[in-house]
Amino acid sequence: ATRHRTFYRLAATILIAFLLTPPTAAQPPWQICGKSGNYAANDTYQSNIRQLSATLPKNASASRTLFATSSIGSLPNIAYALALCRGDGNASACEACVTTAFQDAQQLCAFNKDATVIYDPCYLRFSNQNFLATTSNDNIIVLKNTQSVSSPVDVFDAAVQTLLNATGDYAAANSSRRFATGEEGFDTTNPTIYGLVQCTPDMSPADCRSCLGDIITQMPQDLSGSIGGRLIGVRCNFRYEVVPFFSGSPTLRLPAPPAPPAPPPAPVNVTPTATPRGKSANNVLAIVLPIVAAILAITTVCLCYLRRRRRRQARSELPHDSTNHEDIDSIDSLIIDLSTLRGATSNFAEENKLGEGGFGAVYKGDLPDGQEIAVKRLSRNSGQGIGELKNELVLVAKLQHKNLVRLVGVCLQEHEKLLVYIRKEERS
Repeated sequence: ATRHRTFYRLAATILIAFLLTPPTAAQPPWQICGKSGNYAANDTYQSNIRQLSATLPKNASASRTLFATSSIGSLPNIAYALALCRGDGNASACEACVTTAFQDAQQLCAFNKDATVIYDPCYLRFSNQNFLATTSNDNIIVLKNTQSVSSPVDVFDAAVQTLLNATGDYAAANSSRRFATGEEGFDTTNPTIYGLVQCTPDMSPADCRSCLGDIITQMPQDLSGSIGGRLIGVRCNFRYEVVPFFSGSPTLRLPAPPAPPAPPPAPVNVTPTATPRGKSANNVLAIVLPIVAAILAITTVCLCYLRRRRRRQARSELPHDSTNHEDIDSIDSLIIDLSTLRGATSNFAEENKLGEGGFGAVYKGDLPDGQEIAVKRLSRNSGQGIGELKNELVLVAKLQHKNLVRLVGVCLQEHEKLLVYIRKEERS
């Protein structure tokens, strides 16, 4: 009675899986019958298979990884077996699935010593050949969904491979079950692609990733453009769909791939008109000359504006308490740029210093026209304030006498207060 209840539960589970699974070329179980020989009814090899069918389902379901291998007997009747349940399953479903697989294998591949049977929840292989000694991914089955994507095939295939490779990296390196699931955003027609990968847990991370890599690279050849498909081997397998098919939350979530660039606009066919050589040169001049004239005009306006701005800035730094407008206008013509005085005195070099008084130092220099000058540089901390400087400017600017030193310039820029005098009169 217990065995019957277990069988009915498995039958119900498989029926539900059939109803939820997207249409493929066939429905489970899928079988591969080998060519390594046959056995007779009730002979030693069949007895060994029956012993394996009594122990392997329990061993697989009791394992934390839902996986088991075993061998029994001696040559020439030794039998090897492997059972693997899907990593998102549970122990009871695993045991029921492997038990049923042993029964179906002996019916679907009757008296064949090498049989592989595959279901959604598990798969089983037994053989008289020692396939357990290798990680070769034999007996691969390709299952392809009969529906095709409406999106560009190469874009969809690339997205599927990206998802399977990322999920395969995780399964090989981070899971003791060598199992992982994932989902990836795609487009409005197929918002999400779901994927699952698995290796037998006895494989090393490198062997598992290599096995998965081999079958994932086959995807564009075997499953291109299909909205779902599987490649299932004895050692590793993958599956992808555009609808959910695994239990629980995905191990990985990938964002949607970037949208492909928009196609370039169609070229416009324009027939060029022939232009005589003389007219071509005139056309070039007609375009270039106005541009050059405009650039020169803009440059001239900018220079005039900058010069006038500097004068206004220097005037704004003079005090406005007791000096009338006539006094300030008389100084306007004496304003000299700070850059000119720095060049004349080699940037107030020490070797050009003539002396130093209570209000600052005096430097010798030469203007660009050869005029020898003396520049009085008032100290910022000197006792001579801006008022005294104003008085000296107004007074000296108005007084021009052969026995007086002649003031030829003034600079009030960048917190500098500079008076420029003739150092030596030119003689005729």
